Amino acid sequence: MVSTHANNEGSQEPAPITPGGTYTIQTVSVGCKIYIHRPTPDGGDEERLAEILSIRDKPVNPYASASARRTKTRGGVKEEEEDTLDKPEDKWEYFVHWDQFNKRLDDWVTGSRLVLTRDLEWPRPKPPPGKKAGPGSMQRAPGKAPRSQSLLKKATSNAAAAASPTSASTPGRSAFPSPSPAPSLKRKLTDGEEEEEEEEEIEGDDIDAEGEMDVDGEGDTFELNVNGAPTETPPPLSAFSKEQEIEKLRTSGSMTQSISEIARVKNLNRLQIGKHEVEAWYFSPYPKEYAHLPVLYICEFCLSYFPSPMMLSRHRQRCTLLHPPGNEIYRHQDISFFELDGKRQLTWCRNLSLLSKCFLDHKTLYYDVTPFMYYVMCQRDSTGCHVIGYFSKEKESAENYNVACILTLPQHQRHGYGKVLIEFSYELSKKEGKLGSPEKPLSDLGLLSYRAYWAEVIVELLINTTDELSIDDIAQKTSITHADIMNTCTTLQLFKHYKGQHIICLSEAVLEKHEKVRNKRRRRIYAENLIWKPPVFTRDQLRFY
Repeated sequence: MVSTHANNEGSQEPAPITPGGTYTIQTVSVGCKIYIHRPTPDGGDEERLAEILSIRDKPVNPYASASARRTKTRGGVKEEEEDTLDKPEDKWEYFVHWDQFNKRLDDWVTGSRLVLTRDLEWPRPKPPPGKKAGPGSMQRAPGKAPRSQSLLKKATSNAAAAASPTSASTPGRSAFPSPSPAPSLKRKLTDGEEEEEEEEEIEGDDIDAEGEMDVDGEGDTFELNVNGAPTETPPPLSAFSKEQEIEKLRTSGSMTQSISEIARVKNLNRLQIGKHEVEAWYFSPYPKEYAHLPVLYICEFCLSYFPSPMMLSRHRQRCTLLHPPGNEIYRHQDISFFELDGKRQLTWCRNLSLLSKCFLDHKTLYYDVTPFMYYVMCQRDSTGCHVIGYFSKEKESAENYNVACILTLPQHQRHGYGKVLIEFSYELSKKEGKLGSPEKPLSDLGLLSYRAYWAEVIVELLINTTDELSIDDIAQKTSITHADIMNTCTTLQLFKHYKGQHIICLSEAVLEKHEKVRNKRRRRIYAENLIWKPPVFTRDQLRFY
């Protein structure tokens, strides 16, 4: 039974509710909101509201070894049996978005975790085009979600359809979409026919602003509001406006994907990279054969991907790569930077983009890497150079962006590597004699890291300079754009009105905060160790097909 509430004419119709205990798990479909058991950090359990984004049958790992099966003893004889489901409802899995939680925490849950004794909220009815919603226009309560509604299947099908057939059919080999794939609304069926799928409408509330440029995720940052309380400051410019950066510029920029990427469902569970095992955060267009694997194994040197540890071990016996296949342009202690041309090292850069897309929500082109240069930071040891993070940069940027996409891998976050990547990008801009700024939009973490870097560099320059400095002087010495400097100084309240003109003045609170941040930071970039000349490209080299 579905209960509805009468609404006044012109008011938005409330979402229909089915009381708890009057429906079954087969009733739950995509778009519903239901309470689900969620483990808490203290080891307990809570019932939290979540939205169902996708439904799938419990996947079976075809690459699981025989040792992974259960062994039972019957009459003194050991017998192997396949893993059986503890509960009948666990044959389905649900991809959910936890209410009021970051999109990064979206996850697959088993059917037994759904709380069927609490109310089930259906999606709010949508009026037909050109008509207002009325009491009679309510959607029918759907049954079990058709698989064609699954965002995961749509996303993986589109990615796999654009992949190379030869590579995708061979386990362990890299498969990449064609250079210019178009968003497809057709799904290939087993009998060769094509089934039209209705494009999912994306609500504005479903757009998550975080994840595009996840630099470091570290906690030690330069707080721009040094007073610890709200202060009246001039309205921030576009570089600091979340609404303008995230919403208006979401579909702009060379590394931003189409808006249809936003609604895609996470298709990977965990990744094993060298000795680290990390959870994927977002969808990444790996071949659909790898979509439901418990763990995807990645070679930490060539970044090729494999569905089983046995395939990875066989690959490691043949793989001779011990560092990114580019030129080493910086070395200090155990940190090295390698420069790669996306056109020359096509496969490696595509593998890198596929990997980074697991941790970036709206950024990273995974098929067209030729217009970009990649600068990869590695940590050296006796076994080789291990990738820590990277940033990409357009070969020719009309807006003078010095970073297109930037990421520190999750296993290396909170160690200060994000600021090292940012500082290195500005050292390249200094060598080029240009002012640079990161490409928008920035994620919350990315914007926080850049704000902290700008604040630290500007305050340090003002402390170490006895002469008067103008905004242009700061820009020329740091390669930070005038707009970024103005916004940073405004937010830090460095501008003071004195004798009819504005001057830059450092307060005690700013100096104290700067000293704390300065003492915590351990790694820096030393310009004397950078051996690099800005690459120059001809017209033919900049022609991308």
